[in-house]
Amino acid sequence: MNGEILKRQRKKYSKPLHPWEKTRMDAEDALLRKYGLRRKKEIWKTATILRNWRRQARRLLAMTGKQAELETKQLLERLRKLGLIREGATLDDVLGLTLEDLLERRLQTMVYRKGLAQTPRQARQMVIHGHITVSGNRVNVPSYLVSVNEEKEIGCVFPTSGERSESERSEKSGGDQG
Repeated sequence: MNGEILKRQRKKYSKPLHPWEKTRMDAEDALLRKYGLRRKKEIWKTATILRNWRRQARRLLAMTGKQAELETKQLLERLRKLGLIREGATLDDVLGLTLEDLLERRLQTMVYRKGLAQTPRQARQMVIHGHITVSGNRVNVPSYLVSVNEEKEIGCVFPTSGERSESERSEKSGGDQG
């Protein structure tokens, strides 16, 4: 590893404070079914991303000065590129974002909405198996947040009978010998 120090990976989500709250559990179950998610951890991760953006927006509303304007512009531009807010939106629009707004921008959901898959679960499987490309690159992460520019470039690639996947090629050649 040439003397590199690896940082410890931290959790990218926080669990609910009350684990057995029925209304929250029912709402999460409905989201799991609607978006074809695998486990509630995916909802919690998405909620954490949204929570951080909203926290940043609240902090920026309270700040004044050049740095606040710069950070506000950067946050709004990032969310506009993701298609979460419109052109000319304000920090109040960031505070109005919901969990479903973010779940709609996931690659898995976009594949289903474009009609490339018949169900959200099938869309997830297609993404994980590497059958989905974004801008010509295979993406196998269902939680990938698709930008507005990339939305038009989502495609489907199925291997032909003669084509092998990357893992099959490495197995046949005897593993990684690079």
